[in-house]
Amino acid sequence: MTRTLTPFTHRFPQLFEFEPRWPKWMAEIVGPEAGTFGRMGDFAPEANMTETEKAVEVAVELPGMKPEEVKVEMHGGALWITGEKREEKEEKGKTFHQVERRYGAFRRVFALPAEVEEGKVEAKFLDGVLRVTLPKTERAVPRKIEVK
Repeated sequence: MTRTLTPFTHRFPQLFEFEPRWPKWMAEIVGPEAGTFGRMGDFAPEANMTETEKAVEVAVELPGMKPEEVKVEMHGGALWITGEKREEKEEKGKTFHQVERRYGAFRRVFALPAEVEEGKVEAKFLDGVLRVTLPKTERAVPRKIEVK
């Protein structure tokens, strides 16, 4: 009976209470690195992974970064993209009313959906977007079989 008298909003924590605590909980569960979840610090760049008939393509948004600040590697059949987005110098005499830009070290680890030729991987950085093209191996490329 008391449950029906308790307002619904007091039975469950508010959604906004979960958001700031989520990274801490994940660090406790999977460890402080949590590289496969894409976070090392506060900055975790967003990415898209697509697959074509001949390649796997990964595009990562890295606004404000330079190509030399990013490292692309293959480890154990996975694509690792690491780097650090440095914070701009704070200027004295300014009052910040809103701060949303994120900075810090990051690592994104992508488990690839197909076997790729690691020696032919290409990475291009243009307009703040890193595009990595990973050509599939001959075995991973689908073959058409004629039906007779």
